[in-house]
Amino acid sequence: MKKKITLTLNGSQIHVTADSHQSLLDVLRNSLRLTGTKEGCGEGECGACTVLIDSRAVNSCLYPAFEAGGKNVTTIEGVADKKNQLATIQQAFVDNGAIQCGFCTPGMIISAKALLDTHPNPTEAEIREALSGNLCRCTGYVQIVEAVKKAANRLRDKP
Repeated sequence: MKKKITLTLNGSQIHVTADSHQSLLDVLRNSLRLTGTKEGCGEGECGACTVLIDSRAVNSCLYPAFEAGGKNVTTIEGVADKKNQLATIQQAFVDNGAIQCGFCTPGMIISAKALLDTHPNPTEAEIREALSGNLCRCTGYVQIVEAVKKAANRLRDKP
């Protein structure tokens, strides 16, 4: 069964048709060609497919596409500003060498954004907890945690 879904994606209202069995990840990657969100395990264990749904980090591989109707979805493509300038969290990842092979990076950035949007002064333990659903095969965790700390400091220092 196909159904038309209306949602806000990266700040723009869109309409897309999806099959009842499709995950949000499938619709994002295959129908909408937003390939920044990655499919790692397909079981909600790796976090590569993390997106924000109504400001909450969610594994899009487990999220039924139909459920996104009426919601606000942010993918990695929606994190940079309208002039395509990197967001503070993205720039912190670059500056700290927190991007190695890059496969986990979109999910890590989205999870970090969810944390910093709600908790602008996290402890290292809170950062590690927020990122605990995201796996990095390159073991870049130290640089990733440092990048989130740097982003938090920069965001707090902004006028």
